[in-house]
Amino acid sequence: MTIATAEVREESDAELAERFARDAVPLFDALGRRARRLTLSDADAEDLLQDTLLHGYRGFRSFEPGTNLKAWLFRIQYHRWISAHRYKQRRPMEVTVDDVGEYESATGLPSAEDDVLEMLSDNDIRRALAALPDGTRAVMYYAGVAGYTYAETAAMMNIPIGTVMSRVSRGRQRLRVALAHLDHGQAAYVQRRSA
Repeated sequence: MTIATAEVREESDAELAERFARDAVPLFDALGRRARRLTLSDADAEDLLQDTLLHGYRGFRSFEPGTNLKAWLFRIQYHRWISAHRYKQRRPMEVTVDDVGEYESATGLPSAEDDVLEMLSDNDIRRALAALPDGTRAVMYYAGVAGYTYAETAAMMNIPIGTVMSRVSRGRQRLRVALAHLDHGQAAYVQRRSA
């Protein structure tokens, strides 16, 4: 008894794209309507439809011809919608810069750091800044006192933005330590206020 082996020819990328277009294009309207029902927005529906088709095309080699392509694409669309919805839920709330000032929180109150700085005298702050190493002092002046962004500070000092960020972090930490002896019970006030 001999076993006949059928030669399975792998479909080329062009043939796959042609077959996907031929089979999927008639379903675009139905997929679009369902996307609008899921997202409740025309712009989001277009994005969802595009994402569905992209993922459908990527997995089209594994799709078995003769099975229900419409149900397969609807299932992909539903899963892509769930993934997008979960992604949006994980993102932090976005607030425009116009709504929140540079030094105030979302509640409209100044930050705890600003409260403490208001209570300290300028001479105390100057002495603490003067005690910082040169590079850290310059970064703290530009980013903290003069109000430049980290990117602007990096450009002015000709250093990477990551260096600016680390120097600001270290500078703030050193300033907290240097100014801690001037607390006079203000830390408890700041803790109560920020709670």
